[in-house]
Amino acid sequence: MDGNVRNRRVLWNNERIKMAREQRTAVRSRAARGALMTAGVIISSVLFMEIMVAPLSAQTYPNRPIRLILPFPPGGATDILGRVIGQKFAERLGQPMVPENRPGAGSNIGIEIAAKSRPDGYTIVLVMSTLAISPSLYKKLNYDPIKDLAPISLVAQLPSVLIVKPSLPVKNLRELADYAKAHPGKLNFGSSGVGSPSHLTCELLKSLAKIDIVHVPYKGSAQAMMSMMGGEADIVVIAPPAAIPQIEAGKVKALAVLSKERLPSLASVPTAKESGMENLLMTIWYGLLAPAGTPRDIINRLNEEWIKIAGMPDTREKIEKAGVDTLSSTPEQFGEFIKAETERWAKVVKEAKIPPVD
Repeated sequence: MDGNVRNRRVLWNNERIKMAREQRTAVRSRAARGALMTAGVIISSVLFMEIMVAPLSAQTYPNRPIRLILPFPPGGATDILGRVIGQKFAERLGQPMVPENRPGAGSNIGIEIAAKSRPDGYTIVLVMSTLAISPSLYKKLNYDPIKDLAPISLVAQLPSVLIVKPSLPVKNLRELADYAKAHPGKLNFGSSGVGSPSHLTCELLKSLAKIDIVHVPYKGSAQAMMSMMGGEADIVVIAPPAAIPQIEAGKVKALAVLSKERLPSLASVPTAKESGMENLLMTIWYGLLAPAGTPRDIINRLNEEWIKIAGMPDTREKIEKAGVDTLSSTPEQFGEFIKAETERWAKVVKEAKIPPVD
């Protein structure tokens, strides 16, 4: 075979290799373009669905009645507050909000029911301060107050007042602390039960003032105050509406309100801070939560509606008749508040060496 033939064959083979490479490159390019187009279609579809679906749930919610769980018995402040809330939400949302009393285990039964309900916005729960105390007080809870519930808003608060029997020779918290130090183990404090806010507040007083006073539990704060009027209980922490008539009648003596500011209804009574105990605070608070996983747009809708409801004069008037003040917050603020309260009372329970409840 002469040189010319060999050269032509080499050129022909090179040309075939070049063409094959170009064909493979073209196939890969078309495949890549197809994949990009497919991905683009998928992404566009997802974005379209998000745009269409996100507002849809807020626009269509609610389309049936909402259950409002009240984890306390009928007749108390939580029950009264819950019925006002249910009525006002029903007016705003156009669907009934039906209060459902599910008491028991210091409110834990009702809260557990809510925490384990379907997270669709049709079950919410009205809780109080015990939500932040229970994790430290009970050996086992069947729900996690932080992980299993989604905060909506704080809704109300009820400050407390520290009262003593009139025969006790003290005029303020500082004098009470000095008297207790001079008579260790001789004074007692009545509460509405082990682990109750009134109990833990006096345990906090013991820690802050470094005094030795004895706990006497009663069935409720009202019973503890009645015992004080009979000369038995020396110290009681109680809600102002229950105490004010007896304070005005001189049957009990108010030493301090346990809030950051003085109360208009007890304007002459100083705060604990004014008496040198800034951290002696006890405000019973109430708030709305939903099961964790409830769509954020529904949480926001409920929060926005509550802020509007809380600003209505007739809402404040009705709630104040139950002895509480109207509040509102963002979901984030309420969540951080619950965490802070849980940590605060965990420290008190630990220092007081209160045994956990089964």
